[in-house]
Amino acid sequence: MPRTGQPVVLVVEDDWLVRDFIVSHLRGAGWRTLETDSAEQAIAMLNARQQIDILVTDIQLRGELTGWDVAEAFRAAQPTMPVIYVSGNVPVPARLVPQSRFFSKPDDPAATLQSCQGFA
Repeated sequence: MPRTGQPVVLVVEDDWLVRDFIVSHLRGAGWRTLETDSAEQAIAMLNARQQIDILVTDIQLRGELTGWDVAEAFRAAQPTMPVIYVSGNVPVPARLVPQSRFFSKPDDPAATLQSCQGFA
């Protein structure tokens, strides 16, 4: 899909309350967002070539794939894709993709928004 002028943030979070909180905050600040509750669906969106400019993902997701897997798949397809991890899990430094950011839950939406703005 061709890129438009406005960045799109994909939020991958299996807890609908947390996902809704992040998405609502981003949309309230004027960002375009996509959302999903699974790693598999996020990768399907990537494969469908949907416009996605920034990835926000939880690390532990339901299913076989994790947020680590999502970030690695997106970076394989788009090497400069900004990635923001928002998770209650302790990050494994070796699994963080280069030039990514990590925020612990509970989420601070202002920090997530500020990171998105820094990547845009």
